[in-house]
Amino acid sequence: MKVTKVSGAGTFENPHAVESRRIYDTENAEVIHMSLRPGQSLKRHTTPVDVFFYILEGRGIVEVGDERREVEGDTLIESPKDVPHLLSNPGEGAFRFLVVKVPKQKAPTKFGAH
Repeated sequence: MKVTKVSGAGTFENPHAVESRRIYDTENAEVIHMSLRPGQSLKRHTTPVDVFFYILEGRGIVEVGDERREVEGDTLIESPKDVPHLLSNPGEGAFRFLVVKVPKQKAPTKFGAH
């Protein structure tokens, strides 16, 4: 059995310049733990695979395509491949979530308005 403690998973640099930890990484799937401090946001981008976000803690804003919603802990949001999306933390506390990509992304992420 492999057990990964989030705090023990190393952070990695990413285009969003936010705290990111890869906590599951196989040939077929990837799970990234992200934490946005107050005022932080991911850059608007698209991925070539379906993604879902599972909100662990805090409140934030999720935009997928033309939809925008405020979300909180214990919420799952689906984001289809090739649809622009972003998450942001306009609040005062931490906003933590998992990014799950299945199948694992092979092609690069695209940034900017799409």
